Amino acid sequence: AILGPPEVNITSCPNCINVTIKLPASHFRDKGKLLSLTDIYGELDYNITLKSLDGEHKRPRQKTTEEVFSTVIEDLYPSRNYCLSVVVSASTNKHSVPSPWACVTAGPEAAQGYHEVIITVAGALCVSLMIVAVLKCVHAAGFFLLKISLPLTLV
Repeated sequence: AILGPPEVNITSCPNCINVTIKLPASHFRDKGKLLSLTDIYGELDYNITLKSLDGEHKRPRQKTTEEVFSTVIEDLYPSRNYCLSVVVSASTNKHSVPSPWACVTAGPEAAQGYHEVIITVAGALCVSLMIVAVLKCVHAAGFFLLKISLPLTLV
């Protein structure tokens, strides 16, 4: 039997691609129930081939025992287009059809993290409170917005 092609769905993340793979269906039945490839073979291998401006790169072979699973390809150049294809095989069956090429643009570099945003907001709040305190002191000392009117000679 020929395995494949698997269903492949890809989405971009910062400097990476998230790949969701669904194993192909089998045509074997046992007591009327359609068997999955993991029912038949137990463990399957999958290979991802990645294409970009740099050329074609085969990723190391991985193993799975799940019908639907995800993997993340990291350390990619941001905002660059990548295409990939997945092929599934079993230790006792190397006859496979690769998935069609799927393409996506890797996301831009990660934005500021949550903690950096909180620190920035807290810092801005502290600076604002210090400015208000200084203005309050200057006002209390009578340097501006005076409550009493000065004689014309002092104005």
